[in-house]
Amino acid sequence: MNRYLLAQVDLGQATQLNNSRSVNSYSNFSQLINIIIRNSITVAGIILLALLIFGGITFIISAGSGDSKKADQGKKTITASLVGFAVIIFSYLIIQIIQTITGLNILNPDL
Repeated sequence: MNRYLLAQVDLGQATQLNNSRSVNSYSNFSQLINIIIRNSITVAGIILLALLIFGGITFIISAGSGDSKKADQGKKTITASLVGFAVIIFSYLIIQIIQTITGLNILNPDL
């Protein structure tokens, strides 16, 4: 390890698969995509929560002060965050449907 770096993470040891084996290298592209998709859904959920809180606080504060522009901005923030999260969830569901119909194992590759 380089002593001048603030932090180093060995992704091979930290990446766990479904059968609790860790990945030191990706033998095919689907392993990498599987890990990226699962982590992106988690990150999207965290972003959704943050945007809902921000939009709600903006809406509540603007309703108290009578500022209709800020209230509309709060509503738009809440609506856009919910629509964005719905797009992510539906894209995951579409991949699941394609897996079921075709029999291909897209998100859970055999290792």
